[in-house]
This record gives sequence, C-alpha cells and structure tokens, in this order.
Amino acid sequence: MITERRTRRGRAGLGGVTGRTGLRRRLPRGWGGVGAMALACALALAFVLLLPRAGAHGEGPERDGGAAGQGSTAAHEHCTAPEQQTLAPSGADGPTISRIKARQGEKRKLIVGVDQNSYRWGYRNPNNAGAQLEGFDIDLVHRIAQDILGDPDAVQFKAIPTDQRVPAIQQGRVDMVVRTMTITCNRLGEVAFSAPYFRTGQQVLAPRSSPITGYASLAHQKVCTAAGSTANTQLTEDRRTGRLPASADISLTVPNQLDCLVRLQLGEADAVVTDGALAASQAAQDPTVTLKGAPFTTEYYGVAMKKDADDLVRRVNQILVEYRANGWQASYDTWLSATLGKDATASRPPVPRYLRTG
Repeated sequence: MITERRTRRGRAGLGGVTGRTGLRRRLPRGWGGVGAMALACALALAFVLLLPRAGAHGEGPERDGGAAGQGSTAAHEHCTAPEQQTLAPSGADGPTISRIKARQGEKRKLIVGVDQNSYRWGYRNPNNAGAQLEGFDIDLVHRIAQDILGDPDAVQFKAIPTDQRVPAIQQGRVDMVVRTMTITCNRLGEVAFSAPYFRTGQQVLAPRSSPITGYASLAHQKVCTAAGSTANTQLTEDRRTGRLPASADISLTVPNQLDCLVRLQLGEADAVVTDGALAASQAAQDPTVTLKGAPFTTEYYGVAMKKDADDLVRRVNQILVEYRANGWQASYDTWLSATLGKDATASRPPVPRYLRTG
C-alpha cells in the first residue's frame, strides 16, 4: 500500500524528486545554507497559514475543556520501562473510534498532529504536487487512517509545535500525535501511548569545525533544544545532578526543533541536542554540521492519544503489530536509510510488551 501511494505521488527526499517518468530533477543547492534554511522556514510558515490551525475553534475533535493542557502532571512515582506501559492490541471499535467514524462528509477524517519541518519524518517537499506532507511519520499516519476509516488519505493534518504536542491532545484538538514523540514517565501522566514504533537516543549536533566531540564536551558551550522536548528535560536534569557541567548554557529553547538548526547556522548556538534520528536528518540538510559522539540515552517513539481513549490505543497497537511486519521496513528504506544506514537494526522498536491493564 505504501509503495503504491508513493509511486502515485512521486515521493522523494529533498535531494531530488522522482516523478512518474522516473526522471530525477536536482534541486537548487543550498539546504546547507542560512539563506536556504530561512527560505525553508518561510515556506513552512506559509503552509502553516494554509493548514487548519491546531487551536482553531470548532475544527478539532470533541473537546472536554481547555484546562487540561496547561502545565504537566508529576511523573508516575513507580514508572519503569515506560515504553511497555500500554494496552494490549485489539481491532474492536469503541466510543473514541465510533466518534471518529461518525464524522460526516469532508469532516470524516482522522485528525492528527504532525511536524511539517522535520526532514524525512514529517515535512513538505516543495517539488511534489501540492507540496504534500511526507516522511516516516506520515507513512504511519496513512496506515492508521487506512485501517480505521478505509482510506489512507482520510487525514486532516495539523502542524503542532514541539511544546504543543501534549496540550493539543489534552484539549481535544487532535485525535492523536504522530511526531517523533518519545514515550516518557512524565508524559504517561498526561497522555496515553501506543507501543513503540521507533528506537533512538539523544545526540549532539554541531558544526564540523567545532571542537565539540560529544555530550561530555559541552562545557562553556551554548546548547539549543526545543521547549518541551526530552532533550531539554535531559539537559535540565543532568545540570541538576552534575552530569552536565554548570558552565554549559542551556537557556536557548525554541518552539520547533528545526529552529535550533537555524540558530546553529546563524552562530547563535554552539550545539544542538536532539534525538539522533532527527539530528541525522538535519545533518543531511546541512553538510556543514555533523553528529558528535554516540547517543547517550535510549528512547522510543510512540503514537500519543488521550488518556481515556482506550479503544483507540488498542487499535493503534493492533495496527502496529501488522505494520512492523509489513510496512515499517519499506518506509525506513525510503526515508531513513540514507541518513541512518541501510541496516535498520538499531532503529527497530523492541518486541512490544503490554503492561498497562486499565
């Protein structure tokens, strides 16, 4: 299914576009430059304005009040292996799925929070017809829509900043978020997660010419992270415990991860800390930057949903069982093998365990 859709749309990465004729057009060089990145951000902003806004009144799924999205709840006191704290798979419909299916006409769509600026994960290729969203996360969204609504394109995408992923779910603006979102104990107190669909870890991104060699060499460096990201949480905790030197400046936070790359290019940051999978894609956008050192955490991406959407969580887990066997590898080969390597072993999610009982 994924292969057929990709052929129909002529999908490809930013390095070029393969259309129906099979001919490849080279894009103007410059994803590695500040000016080109500014252009990319401007294009992204333009598409944000065209997309239904995540907070627009009446455009999201059913709401249950807006207060839930403010702040964050405390972590589960006894949380261990957060990637296993999910419900067993089921293909049965329940109240959440029934409400999604009951939408009429043009509104009969799955409403999903995604990124549109993460190269090869969720981004707009301006050389594709309509500059459609594409990437590894987007493939998964299409598979979920196919299973629930019988149409892979029955999706309303909403561009969600990193720091708005949890509020968007809690306030009922989206049915789910599929946006390189790490499963953590803190977040389990705020939203529900599927089983993992990807394995990664925090890593340092810095200019090739930089003396930075990895996480241990961030003393006296200005580090950029996205607000609300696991990278920002990790750096804050490591500063508190002394693992990260007090001289490391971690005050620079931005709404979206791509903004950190721009700050790095402008010389306003010395390094970026983010998931290694995202960092590799950013390095592919700009050959003047590179990954420094090995990953220093192990993390798992999951699909995030409302805490009480048990039927939807079970359904997504059922879809993931099938997707891991038929679809995951094809999507990896298309979007991520060029940046993470042809061997996907290190990125494969673990065999799922379903320890949540209610």
